[in-house]
Amino acid sequence: MKNARDIIKRPVITERSTDMMEENKFVFEVELKANKTEIKAALEEIFGVTVAKVNTLRVPSKQKRVGRHVGRTSEWKKAIVTLSPDSKPLNFFEGA
Repeated sequence: MKNARDIIKRPVITERSTDMMEENKFVFEVELKANKTEIKAALEEIFGVTVAKVNTLRVPSKQKRVGRHVGRTSEWKKAIVTLSPDSKPLNFFEGA
C-alpha cells in the first residue's frame, strides 16, 4: 500500500465545499491513480475519523493561454468524502 500522505494531497476549500462541510462531507484532491478503498483507508489513518462513503471524479485539464503561448492545466482527481454520523468532525482551520 502507498503512504497515506501521498494519496491525500490537500483539502479543496471552496464556497461549495465549505457548504458541504455542514452535511459532514469533505472534499480532497487525491492522487490520480488512487481508488476509493485506498482513499478511505488513508483518511481514517491520517485524521482518525470513520468514513461512510467516498465519491470520486476526475477533473479534466483545461486549455489556458498566456499571450500567444497555449498550454493545458493538469488533470486531477477529486474525492468527496462523507463521514459517518458518529465520527468526530474534521477541522482544517485549527492551526490558523
